[in-house]
Amino acid sequence: MRTTENQREAFSTGNRGTHPTGERTMERRGRAPHRFWRSWRRETLAITASLLCCPGSAEAQSNFYANKTVSLVVGASVGGGYDVYARAFAPFLSAHIPGKPNVIVRNLPGAGGLASVLHLDAGAPKDGTVITTFNSGVLTNSFANPDQFKVDLRGLAWLGSLNRSFRFCYFWRGRGFSTWADLHGSREAALGSIGVNSAANNDVALLKHLLKANVRAVSGYPGRSEVHLAIERGELDGECGSKEGIPENWFKENKIDVLVRLLEARSPEVPEGVPWVGEFLKTSEDLEVLRVLSTAMELGRPYVMSGQVPADRVAILQDAFAAAAVDKQFVELASRRNLDLSLVTGKEAQQLLTRVATTPKRVVDRARDIIK
Repeated sequence: MRTTENQREAFSTGNRGTHPTGERTMERRGRAPHRFWRSWRRETLAITASLLCCPGSAEAQSNFYANKTVSLVVGASVGGGYDVYARAFAPFLSAHIPGKPNVIVRNLPGAGGLASVLHLDAGAPKDGTVITTFNSGVLTNSFANPDQFKVDLRGLAWLGSLNRSFRFCYFWRGRGFSTWADLHGSREAALGSIGVNSAANNDVALLKHLLKANVRAVSGYPGRSEVHLAIERGELDGECGSKEGIPENWFKENKIDVLVRLLEARSPEVPEGVPWVGEFLKTSEDLEVLRVLSTAMELGRPYVMSGQVPADRVAILQDAFAAAAVDKQFVELASRRNLDLSLVTGKEAQQLLTRVATTPKRVVDRARDIIK
């Protein structure tokens, strides 16, 4: 599939990839960084050991990446959570790749994030200089529709994920949706999403078809920033998504009501007392279906390359990704910017994909029916 002219025009260049000596954007005052340290120390020890055991590969590839430019392609528009993470991470990834190539962030929105994935095996170079991070809803659609999906995600080279996606559904205060019971009334709630392959679109389908909530998805927005503007204007009642990218003052000024969280694991990102959607399910099979549909949340914000990239370069970038994700300066920056971190390695990502691939067919069929 060829990348269209419109898609090429959608690219916008962001941060450049030298190790950060400062920050261009204003930082938000967030939580103290102490909650990151325990997991950071544990992950650092493991990753450092793995890097020290096999230095030859990194040395062999350092000449390749020296003076190169690596494109970090974001499958969404500027300003949303995927974009925010990528721009914060890019300089640190550059610093940990042998040869310290220039890492630049580009945006390629389209088809709920799928366009950026298809780009890897269409017009993008296959030499290890193009990385994509994309909406996790693409994963859910690939799980539920493996025969119809345009790309086998298991065949991609997985670098990992910076965090799990602690997703929740919220509504603008005063629109009549302040409790779970309100979603089962006579009035239909309109929730925004960026496309049919997006995580937000699948979240709404889950609420509607698995939990029988009276909701509908309004798709087609280029990114979450546009969804948020539509919510403020009254075009939408709310959204399902993670905290990153949502205007901070919405929480501080109590402008929204968070009604349900979509991942069973708790996180400080989701307000205390918000119920897990699984608590409202009535059968064990319903719960299995939810597990399939929430696997993408476990993978959070994935970073991948074409499966045609040489294996030795994939290994180098997997190591660089893992090391950058626990870089002390990056952890401190993420804390100041309220960006949650919970590293998923490339190997762990592949294991999650394998688990879904072995799910009983009847469960996958129901999951497909829910999000089709």
